[in-house]
Order: sequence, then structure tokens, then C-alpha cells
Amino acid sequence: MGEAIIQFLETWSPLDVVLIAQNFDRFLLGALVTLQLTGLALLIGGALAVPLAIIRAGKNPYLNAPVWAFTYTFRGTPLLVQTYLIYYGLGQFEAVRESFLWGPILSQAWWCALIAFSLNTAAYTTELLRGAIVTTSRGEVEAALACGFSAAQRMRRIVLPSAFRRALPAYSNEVIFMLHGSVVASTITIQDLLGVGRWLNGRYYLAYEGFITAAVLYLIIVLIISRGFRWWESRWLRHLYPQNAVETKPKKGLASFRF
Repeated sequence: MGEAIIQFLETWSPLDVVLIAQNFDRFLLGALVTLQLTGLALLIGGALAVPLAIIRAGKNPYLNAPVWAFTYTFRGTPLLVQTYLIYYGLGQFEAVRESFLWGPILSQAWWCALIAFSLNTAAYTTELLRGAIVTTSRGEVEAALACGFSAAQRMRRIVLPSAFRRALPAYSNEVIFMLHGSVVASTITIQDLLGVGRWLNGRYYLAYEGFITAAVLYLIIVLIISRGFRWWESRWLRHLYPQNAVETKPKKGLASFRF
């Protein structure tokens, strides 16, 4: 029975399913590399974005200007260009090649991709959080002032928790965009999910088996991410959802009672 199925797939299937199955472990390893890069970049970028967003929401021009320049640069240029500049460009400077960072970090494709991804998502997340901070309800801030909270306490206990909750739906899109943007890693020799697909097509002279397999795995990962954020939003934003009205029926005999 198994041999008949294999023969049918080899003869009639538009995709070489057998070849995909034989190399599926490579796709799983590539997916793991993709998730590692994306997850670490989001973690580092998120940690950088919180203080930068607070600065951007402030009114100090000396601190605001360089942060604005950083976010504008990384939001205004393609992620591919940023990755190339870090991976290929930094090595052109002798001072960089002679620094202690060259051997273990800046000469490695994986670390260069992580740096580029982290800075890119930090720029987008900074502006996302800045918008959530400046649109915090004035009533919440005034209530904190009435309770005697200092500026730091208001930011830590009131403004940031409220901003995180309201920014969550938009941040889910940033997570998905970062996952999609991680395909750039395959252009600098990293065997991520797309890199494995390109390797499979190149080795066996295939047209689309590797790409379709990678696309299906990306769809599965995005589905899991979307479901996870939907569950997260249902917990954090439950107070914003409309509540179902409780229908109360009149007691028997009172519906027709008249004064």
C-alpha cells in the first residue's frame, strides 16, 4: 500500500512530495533558525523601543532629535539594504576588522542579521509605542496626579501598561512583518526557512517545490502567531469589548399589571 502511494505521488503529483518528505527535517531546522532570529530580534528590539518611545513622547528636543533620526532612518530604508550594510559594509573599515567585535560577532552572518533585524523592529516599535503613549487618556493621567504619583510612577504604573494594551493589536502586525522580513537572512548565507527552500530547488533543479513548502510553513507559523495574539487581546482588552446585555423577562403575572 505504501509503495503504491509513493508511486502515485511520483507519477501524478504536480509536486515532488517524496523529495520534500525526505528533506523535511531540513525545513524544520530552517524554521527553527527563522523563529530564533525573529524571536530574539523582537525581544531585543522591544527592550530598546520602550525607553526610546518614552523619549520620543517627551518634549526634550536634544533627546528627541537623535531618536527621531534613528527611527526615520530604519523605517525609511529597506531591511535588505540595512542587512547588507551591516554584513558587507562594516567589513570595509579596518577599525571594525581590528576590533574585538569582528571575530565573534560582526564577521558572522547570523549576528549581523540579528543586529539588523533588532534595530529595524526597534524603530517601528518605538513609533508604535510613542503613539500609544501620547494618546493615553487624560483622565487616567489626572487620576494618577490626584493620587500623588510622580512622573516616573505615572509612566510605570499608568501610562505604559495602558499603552502596551492599546498597542497590542498593531504590534501583532509588526511581529508578522518581522517574520516575513526575516527571509532577508537567506541572502547572506543563512539557512533559514526560505534558505532551505532555495537550497532544495537549486540542488535538485526544481522550480517551486522548495518555495511552496516554505510558504506553507510560513502560513502555519503566522496562523499560530495570530491565534496567540487573539487570545492575548481577549485577556488584556476584555474591558473594551461590548458586553452582552442580560435579557430579563418579567415575572409571570406582572407583565399585564397596570397601575
